[in-house]
Amino acid sequence: MKLTIHGAARQVTGSMHLLEVGQYKILVDCGLDYEKDRSIISNENFPFRPEDIDVVVLTHAHIDHSGNLPTLIRLGFEGQILCTPPTADLTELLLLDSVNIFMRKAASKGGHHKRGRGKFNTHAQPLYMQKHVMDTVERFVTIGFNKPFRITGDIELTFVPVGHLLGAAAAVFKVNDKGEEKSIAFTGDIGRKNYPVLNDPQPLPPVDFLVSEATYGGRYHSKDKSVEQTLIEVIEKACIKEQGRLIIPAFSIGRTQSLVYTLNKIFSTGLLPPVKVFVDSPMATQATEVFRKYHNQVNQEAQEFYQKRGDEFEFDNLTYVETLKDSRQISNYWEPCIIISSAGMLEGGRIQDHLFYNIQNYYATILFIGYCAKGTLGHRLLRGDSIVHIKDRELAVYATIKQTDVLSAHGDHDDLMNTVKAIDKAKLKHIFLVHGEGESMQLLANDLEKEGYGVTLPEKGVSYII
Repeated sequence: MKLTIHGAARQVTGSMHLLEVGQYKILVDCGLDYEKDRSIISNENFPFRPEDIDVVVLTHAHIDHSGNLPTLIRLGFEGQILCTPPTADLTELLLLDSVNIFMRKAASKGGHHKRGRGKFNTHAQPLYMQKHVMDTVERFVTIGFNKPFRITGDIELTFVPVGHLLGAAAAVFKVNDKGEEKSIAFTGDIGRKNYPVLNDPQPLPPVDFLVSEATYGGRYHSKDKSVEQTLIEVIEKACIKEQGRLIIPAFSIGRTQSLVYTLNKIFSTGLLPPVKVFVDSPMATQATEVFRKYHNQVNQEAQEFYQKRGDEFEFDNLTYVETLKDSRQISNYWEPCIIISSAGMLEGGRIQDHLFYNIQNYYATILFIGYCAKGTLGHRLLRGDSIVHIKDRELAVYATIKQTDVLSAHGDHDDLMNTVKAIDKAKLKHIFLVHGEGESMQLLANDLEKEGYGVTLPEKGVSYII
């Protein structure tokens, strides 16, 4: 059995891992790599022949895990994509949104859509088109949680819930490798306990090898305040005392639903006076429908809230903004308000319009509720840049910039450590850390090694016989 880490090696985006059992090739995740100003078009340079991959296993829908699937198919992959049912639905939304972003960028660079021999004629060409997304969706084969699925006579796959996002799973493989029984788990992204809407991560079964994410290695979530307390404090200052507007960049899928549910609890129980809330993201509206569709998979608290008070994602003073015209009208709404818009790292989406009109507004507060990768506009604002480039303009930053991690859907250092410790230590032979910045991975590796675990921080493209 051979493992090769082809993506998210000592960085956060572009998760892509190749597991080979004899001649059979399994690709675990196929995400977009968009770090460090890397050209999006370079994502089509796969380090293997796409047609040689037998099957893809997708841990969850986020674009750094799913976003390069249509390219894989466009360049020759013909197999199935295995995932949970919510992951299939949410991935379709995210991939279609990626096409829209590609098209806008291509148009802004004067690109056209003619192709030549499967490659792009100019750097401005989209990485893939809607057709390739629909080809991808047709390949999905959905599997429920904790239901062993026989991929081949020698390979069995089980999806174990890990929180983080609706449908997110660790991929656990049992393998007969030339008569020897082996097992390996890929965590995907690990969630955290007591997260709004989502169930807690489930402990992983005993395995020989673990490929674990390390996003929050060396970092710890704030534990002194609840999600509700944190939001109440920010809203009270930004919207009630200062009579201003609170802008929250939030990923449309997952983060927005947890945020809306928490605001519902705050306002419906009278913890704060009513404040107008705009959710300005068509994809968030569509994703919310997926959460409603799989309501049996949200956590117990959210289900009980639904039974007592109704839809978790609807309340008075909440408006889901649909058209671009309505989105632009928000800038003319002068009453105190909360604007939730995507994307979370500020790379594209309607959030850029709201930033453009409010970044120089002393009465605006921008609250980051998630991770921002290096090189993104969100990262530049969080590090304190006094001037930022938005929509072809250099704009001074007068708005208040805040950040909280209470709504981060990633487990922190302790959560990652506990994930490993829950696995039978006598059986676990080695851990490979991926999906994290170098320093975070090293800090996590140090603590794991102190506990007696063998740990590797793989280089991109290096293979390991396991």
